[in-house]
Parts: sequence; C-alpha cells; structure tokens
Amino acid sequence: MAGFEVDTVRKQFPALNEGAAHFDGPGGSQTPQVVADAVASTMVSALANRGRLTPAERRADDIVLGARQAMADLLGTDPGGIVFGRSMTQLTYDFARTLAKNWGPGDEIVVTRLDHDANIRPWVQAAEAVGATVRWLAFDPATSELDDLGPLLSDRTRLVAVTGASNLLGTRPDTQAIAEQVHAAGALVYVDGVHLTAHAPVDASFADFYVCSPYKFFGPHCGVLSASPALLNELKPDKLLPATNVVPERFEFGTLPYELLAGTTAAVDFLAGLGGTGESRRERLLSSLMLLEIHEDVLRAELEARLADLDGITLYGHAQRRTPTLLFSVAGHESRDVAASLAQIGVNAPAGSFYALEASRHLGLGDTGAVRAGLAPYTNQSDIDRLIEGVTRLIP
Repeated sequence: MAGFEVDTVRKQFPALNEGAAHFDGPGGSQTPQVVADAVASTMVSALANRGRLTPAERRADDIVLGARQAMADLLGTDPGGIVFGRSMTQLTYDFARTLAKNWGPGDEIVVTRLDHDANIRPWVQAAEAVGATVRWLAFDPATSELDDLGPLLSDRTRLVAVTGASNLLGTRPDTQAIAEQVHAAGALVYVDGVHLTAHAPVDASFADFYVCSPYKFFGPHCGVLSASPALLNELKPDKLLPATNVVPERFEFGTLPYELLAGTTAAVDFLAGLGGTGESRRERLLSSLMLLEIHEDVLRAELEARLADLDGITLYGHAQRRTPTLLFSVAGHESRDVAASLAQIGVNAPAGSFYALEASRHLGLGDTGAVRAGLAPYTNQSDIDRLIEGVTRLIP
C-alpha cells in the first residue's frame, strides 16, 4: 500500500462483511484473514514439543522464535526478553507474585486510579500478602491527566505500575518521564501497554516490564511481556521441577499455543504492511503506525467535535495526548440503554467501566461507567456518521 488506505484495509477483515460499525476495538479488534489463515495452517501442520530433531519439532521451535522476534520488532526490545502467557492479566499476576517474594513490611508499591484493574489488583493483592504498603496515584477527573508521581516516591518504593494509555479514557501518560522518576528512586516500572500498542509506535525499552495483548491489534487471544533478559534472569518464579530455567522460557508454564504465536507473528506483519516503508520490519512498523495514528486521530477529532455539538452529551477525558477512544453519556438515558439502541442499528459501542473500575469510580460514574467509542484502523467516515446518527436519535 502507498500510504494508509482505509478502504484497502477494510477489505482484509471478513467480519466487516456482516455490516456492523465497530467501535468495540478496545475490547478486542476484528481479525484480518491473514491472521486467521496463519492460525488455521498451524493447527493442521505437524507439531511437536519444541526441538530441532524432527520437522514437527523444528516447526514448533521456529514458530516460537519467530513470534518472539516479531514482538521484539513491534516493541523495540530484545526477543530474548519476550514472555508469552494466556493473557496480560495472567502474566501480571505471575510477575506480581514473583516480584513480591522480595517485598515485605515497609516496602511500597504505587498503582494509579487511571489503570485497568489488571494493572492494579495483582499488585495490591501481592503487596497485601507480604505486608507491603500500597500507595495510590490519582488523576484529574476534568482532564484525565495523572497527578504528579513525585510525592509518592521514596527510597521505600519498589515498583510503580502505570498504564501506557487508559482503555477507558484514552489518556496517554508520559510513561518515559515516569520511568525516569521511578528509576531515580531505585524502583521498577511496570507498564500496561495493552491499549497503547494498537494505536501508536512503541519503544518499550525504557520500561522494566511492558505488557500487551495481540488480540487488541488484530492477533489471537494471548498476552506478551517484554523485559530485559538480564532482569528476567534475576527473578525466580515458582515452576515445575523439570521445567527449564532458561530465560524467557522459565516464565512460560506448560506447552505454548503454537497456533496463537503464529497468529501473533501474522498480526505484527499485518501492522507492518499498513502503508509504511523501510527495509526492516521494525522500520515498517514505526512508519505504518505513524500513518495509522494520523488516520485515527483525524477521525477521533471529528467524532469528538460532532458529539460535543449535540445537546445532552457529556464527554469524559480531555488529556493532551490520547488514543482514539471517547467515553460519553447521554442525558436522560442509562448508558447501557444507549449501547443497546446503537446496537439495534448495527453500531457496536458498548457501555461499562471495562475493568477500569477505579477510573470509572474516580470520574463519578460508579461501576456502571459510560459509553465507549474506540476507533480502529478499519474505522471509516461511514462508521462515524452512523454513530452520530444513532446518538442523535436519542436526543429530543
């Protein structure tokens, strides 16, 4: 493709033939045909436990190594530090338990009100289990910008968990600046990049741990963690006695889902082919995601302006840097009813707190949240028009 061409992109997603306008990407994107083909072809190929003796062993080994390299190219990190798991949530629980082995009374960890619960509760529970203290970083409900982290840091801080982008509001904190503060305090930073990775070029090398989920960027349902091999080598997770102690495999429990890893590589390759240029896959990924970011931001700005022009619409979150994600409510209507009304006309824009429970409560929306409209690479002008038409019907 020469530049980002949304019509060409849309043709590669069979699910779009059903006719819905999908604003539900933050909960999981639709899947291009090439990813489905990669999963299917792996499932019907000869596979075995990883090794180099038989073709089946070599195929399995090549799939794993290929997926590690693909994710390293996407994140700008070392393939030797790529860990695969069932989900970001599972990986975070595993690493929270492992890291907490070195915590105790007097130690402190910091979590934010802005984060998805998967980057809050595992740390809170791990800290409570060993008697460590949890400190909370709030955000401004009016702007959805994080408060200053500095006052919460001390020589007792062991880890700060922060989102790369809020899945509820789209806010993109300056995680690199946060990491510099955290490292200056002698602590580790754990970044939830699940929502960010689908929408912008990422260089995750600044973070001690960076996690994401391929099913948010056209891949299968699994989780990925990136860290330096040297740091991973210092950690001792609980594992089976005969399981390897080699990094990163020591953190991967049981046989890996080869078909999902093949699909993950295909998803990364698909992202690299969204119009970008460059000799290496990393260069094509950065270029393609820059084009994608522009496409999504233009549509987000239009959707936001048109919603703001309607009577009775409340928009939440006005951070300076955002993903193409809008949270809104309609006066006189429960948000779940708004989502149901939109669904009737084929517009998929769900309502809820979307597991960002602390953020929803901090906004005054309680546990029920509001309507979320998340844009994706396949979002086009027609989708925007249909959403506005559906919301307008609800306004007297």
